[in-house]
Amino acid sequence: MIKNILNLGDSSIYYDFGEQINKETNKKVISFFYSLKKANLEEIINLTPSYNKLIVSFDLKKTNFTELKKKIEDIKTSNIDEQKNKKIEIPICCDEEFFLDKERLIKKLKLSAEEILEKYLNKSYFCYMTGFVAGMPFLGDISKELRTDRLKTPRVKVPEGSVGITEQFSNIYTFESPGGWNIIGKTPYKIFNSNNKANPVLINPGDNVHFFPISKNEFLKLDEK
Repeated sequence: MIKNILNLGDSSIYYDFGEQINKETNKKVISFFYSLKKANLEEIINLTPSYNKLIVSFDLKKTNFTELKKKIEDIKTSNIDEQKNKKIEIPICCDEEFFLDKERLIKKLKLSAEEILEKYLNKSYFCYMTGFVAGMPFLGDISKELRTDRLKTPRVKVPEGSVGITEQFSNIYTFESPGGWNIIGKTPYKIFNSNNKANPVLINPGDNVHFFPISKNEFLKLDEK
């Protein structure tokens, strides 16, 4: 399952699950992530999963690379299907005001706006990881017909709630921030809520997300709430 284990700096272990970026590889990462989280080892400070890697940061005052590596080897890794991964419905408004890269995508993909949205909305997406900014989900895999590169010049400000696509992935901007993804719409849902201390993140690695379209009026009503 794990292809390589390396010492990353003085206080981190780097678990490499291979070069491939796909759901099967990522499920192994997430299963390992949740198993370590469940074990609740006091030596571990932070767990950082990505598409095909996991970094385990630890407290040097309590352990070292060799000791923690051995301790982790004794932990039974549970299957991702045993985890309580959610199926989440996310509303998205693709009104002209929010479909920021409509003309660019029509030209690049050689599809109409209606075809782009039909292909995007007609499937669910697996959350590979969260990051870049707090709680931002990286969702895959979008239809091959919709895969394209990032903007050559990133935007200085992408509005919070914007839904973007690039390469094989989609994401949701959890805060207003710079970004170069192709924006196709916007959700009124707050994906990351710092006021919710117990569970600030709506979408977690391993969850499945489905977007459903709403009108601008529906968006405004939900946004007010």
